[in-house]
Amino acid sequence: MNGEEVGRLLHAYVDGELDPAKSLELEAYLAGNPAAREACDRLRGISGAIREKADYHAAPAPLAARLRASLPAVPDEINRRAAWPGRLKLAASFAAAILVTWFAAIGYLRPDGDERIAQEALASHLRATLVNRLAEVASSDQHTVKPWLSARLTFSPPVMDLSAHGFELVGGRLDYIAGRPVAALVYKRRQHMIDVFVWPGQAAAGERTFARDGFNVTGFARDGMLFWMVSDLNQNELHDLSRLMAGNGRAP
Repeated sequence: MNGEEVGRLLHAYVDGELDPAKSLELEAYLAGNPAAREACDRLRGISGAIREKADYHAAPAPLAARLRASLPAVPDEINRRAAWPGRLKLAASFAAAILVTWFAAIGYLRPDGDERIAQEALASHLRATLVNRLAEVASSDQHTVKPWLSARLTFSPPVMDLSAHGFELVGGRLDYIAGRPVAALVYKRRQHMIDVFVWPGQAAAGERTFARDGFNVTGFARDGMLFWMVSDLNQNELHDLSRLMAGNGRAP
């Protein structure tokens, strides 16, 4: 990708308008390019700041007058009367296009925050699966996986042995979600691989669930940590895993 293409794609990516394949391609590029990643974070920050702090007002009445005044004069009165409705529609369309462009530019309104995280988590899971890089540290021992991750992150992720409940720890890796490095814990349920992305944060109470292209995504918060799980495992079993993790590895 060249700089011009990346700049164009970043705006569409922040607005959630890229198709899955292009999102994967761009995220793979961002993972290896800190400067592009910073540019993406800046766009998100600007979008969020505008959304939270900008004043919103109805379009003033003088706007219509200015648009009418900007139209070229028609010498014939009859032609003017006949042409005016079409020109007014054109002016209204022009004004609407400006408004649409503005809202698209300040974006970050769709999808909402949790939906964006779900999209990023799914894209990261698919990318790691496609390149066969689910686990950078491959071990079923939580006392091996946790120190490896803690040494490479600014926080210590909770790593649980849930094999007694049918969820086998496979290992872990570093990943990048929501504009920051995160821990990716990898579990296995029969032949289904499960990514559990973990990082510090707060969220509203309750569990969020999404279904995307045959995959299930579940998010929740516990003890100052955000958890986002992605798998092609059915939603009921993924929910069982979230309940185990929310209960510190104890069955509810």
